[in-house]
Amino acid sequence: MTPYHILNGASLKCQLPKLILGELIVTNECLIEGNLQGTNLQDFYNNRAKFISKTYNVTPQSYFDKVVIELDKIENLPNNAEVNLWFEEDLFCQVNFWFVLYLIKQQTNIRSVYLVLPNKENRYGFGGMDTNSLIESFNHKIEITESEFATLSGYWELYRNEEFARLIEESKKSDSKYPFLLPAINAHIDRFPKNGKLGRPEQTILNIMKELQTENFSLVFREFCKREPVYGFGDSQVKHLFNGIISTKMNNTN
Repeated sequence: MTPYHILNGASLKCQLPKLILGELIVTNECLIEGNLQGTNLQDFYNNRAKFISKTYNVTPQSYFDKVVIELDKIENLPNNAEVNLWFEEDLFCQVNFWFVLYLIKQQTNIRSVYLVLPNKENRYGFGGMDTNSLIESFNHKIEITESEFATLSGYWELYRNEEFARLIEESKKSDSKYPFLLPAINAHIDRFPKNGKLGRPEQTILNIMKELQTENFSLVFREFCKREPVYGFGDSQVKHLFNGIISTKMNNTN
């Protein structure tokens, strides 16, 4: 049976060696931000479409055309398919990974599920790997056992319902095989302001601006990626936080 590869983005689709055979499905979501609620998947997708269209100035239909059309393929995987999940260790990727597992769980006859991680030198990005390295990562893919699948597929609901204590508890149980789970979860918890202090990403951005004495976004973004690779934020996510800090500074000076 043809294997399936669920990829963490369109860049990896272009990069994937042709020697790795199978059907490709691309995860075009950014579930680290925005509305995550919905009584069912259709309601959830409608809420996501509204958020994406408002935040990124695109039409709601474009969300369905680009994102949902790929996610629907996961729901329609054939029985007993081999599914390879290509995701990195950062928070951005992990949240999407949890959601994909949640979707696969709806397919009760799919049990051959594997996780393909980047090599240690590039654990937060497949983009730095060449053809041989990608093939090597695939050859060292991790089998997600049935019991592990049952646990990991539950992370999505814990994440979106902000059950952080449960996430930490579950990740500690899996630390020996999946040591990247707890750092990603802790990084997410640190996003929330505490005791009147900024969340960790905003504080890092503010520190960079002060240390480099700059409000040049390109410089700030580049440095943020160096200091906080665990988040896996793209320029859109960092720009949103950056703009918020700039806006606050302007309001405080008026």
